[in-house]
Amino acid sequence: MTIEWHYTDHGRLGIMSVSGYLGAHAVPRFGGAIGWAFARGTGPLILDLTALKGWSVEGQRAIADAAARLAAHGRALELAAIPADGSVVPHAAQQPVPVHPDLDTALAAHHAVTDQPVRQWRTDTPNRNTISR
Repeated sequence: MTIEWHYTDHGRLGIMSVSGYLGAHAVPRFGGAIGWAFARGTGPLILDLTALKGWSVEGQRAIADAAARLAAHGRALELAAIPADGSVVPHAAQQPVPVHPDLDTALAAHHAVTDQPVRQWRTDTPNRNTISR
């Protein structure tokens, strides 16, 4: 099983929803999705894990790496609805990754209005992305 993702750019806030299982085999796909979001957004990125079935140590490490990558460019990664089996442990020199109990709470923390997304991308098959505007 791999991951599927859906990214919505709200201008100064991005939301990436990830589903499936974030294991070692899904880390490259996840890294590509983070790169996609990084190239298209400018502000914080909320990683919505509501539909994530679970994650491995490698998956958690990939999230910590994504947080460090964004932080190096003055952007934050925040998590919403992490799986019950743990939390992301950042690298020693890295700030903790903020965790919200759910997506609504994460959006409220940013006073985000998300009823009119700017752009959306989603995976609908393992090798194809669709774009809607």
